Amino acid sequence: MADRWQSPIAPGISWYQDGVADRPAYPALDGSQTADVAIIGGGYTGLQAAYNLAKAGVSVVLIEAERFGDGASGRNGGQMGTGQRWWPEDLEKELGYERSKALFDMAENAKRHLLDFANIHGIDMDYLPGQMNVAHKKGYERDYRANAEIAAERYDYPHVTYMDARETAERVGTKDYYCGVRDMGTGHIHPLKLLVGLARVAAAAGARIHEMTRATAIRKVGGKTVIETPRGVLKADRVLIATNAYIGNLEPVTASHIMPIGSFIAATEPLDAFPHVIPGSEAVCDSRFVVRYFRKSRDNRLLFGGREVYSSSDPKDTANAIRKQIVDTYPALKNVEITHAWGGNVGITMPRQPFVREVMPGVTSIGGYSGHGVMLSNYCGKLYADMAQGKATELDQLAHLKIPPFPGGSRMRSPLLFLALTWFALRDRI
Repeated sequence: MADRWQSPIAPGISWYQDGVADRPAYPALDGSQTADVAIIGGGYTGLQAAYNLAKAGVSVVLIEAERFGDGASGRNGGQMGTGQRWWPEDLEKELGYERSKALFDMAENAKRHLLDFANIHGIDMDYLPGQMNVAHKKGYERDYRANAEIAAERYDYPHVTYMDARETAERVGTKDYYCGVRDMGTGHIHPLKLLVGLARVAAAAGARIHEMTRATAIRKVGGKTVIETPRGVLKADRVLIATNAYIGNLEPVTASHIMPIGSFIAATEPLDAFPHVIPGSEAVCDSRFVVRYFRKSRDNRLLFGGREVYSSSDPKDTANAIRKQIVDTYPALKNVEITHAWGGNVGITMPRQPFVREVMPGVTSIGGYSGHGVMLSNYCGKLYADMAQGKATELDQLAHLKIPPFPGGSRMRSPLLFLALTWFALRDRI
């Protein structure tokens, strides 16, 4: 997992992890257990499902291969976003207005659920309001202006405003972008603080949660699903696979639809001497295919992500690679110290839309949030818990999306993905 990667700056320790002193440990599974529902994966999706099931009196056991927070849920960029991964007007061209609006509203429900959940349970996740999406090409100005208008007029979302080049430069603190939109109906968080709080709440609700317990096989035996681990067997009536990018070879349908790509972040020292850098403390993401995403932390550091690696291997010098992108965006920061650099895998699908599917009888797989999962993954975990109790949920909207498998079969998926995404990265530079 990502925490074992050795960085020249720090031994794979993210700035998030370095600042969370009360990260409790949970026991590994030791012996066989049975449950109504078993969950594989201890990120936002799995832990939200475990909490909501346990709260409703359902017997639930969750296993996580590493420590809670070692995957994408505890190491991501922390940006909540609005809507789905696609802009609503683009999704509308693909699915029609009615389905696009329903998916947009679902994402708004996800946002409210996350903020309410943190507030109710006293989880201080360092929430800061605001997100800006900015254009690295002049030709995008018309699309960005239209996005703000469409959000208000067609999607009942009045929180997005268009920024011309001057306003974009003032709000982002660089002249590197031609225009943008500013969304004050969303914000950004400290993802590991949320994850730690979520695990605590799930355990308190009665969910049996276990770290350092890897699922090695999953199979059907009669009417039960059996999950094998190194130190015990789980048997359950229903199973949720919530491994996202870390599915490995556990389940072939999920593995063929969700691919891991490496995403990497660096944290600077506090930027007290550089007040021009994102003076409003919004999060920022840009229009590159290999997106650059960055934000100010509560203690005034710049957290800058952007280098993607389309394989499961981490590069040896992430800090310097990210530094080049920081200096490209903010030349005045060329001598600022980078205190942390880290990475991990993000799960993507071919159309960059979530994957929800029953992959075998009684076994549901959810993932592939494609970099847009902070709020969606939490909500999907809650919706799965509702579905497992026989309730009608919005999860069906994602289950009906057409998510094709990656081409090339198990042996060629990764090489073909690397070639395709490297080409798009080259187009960014051209």
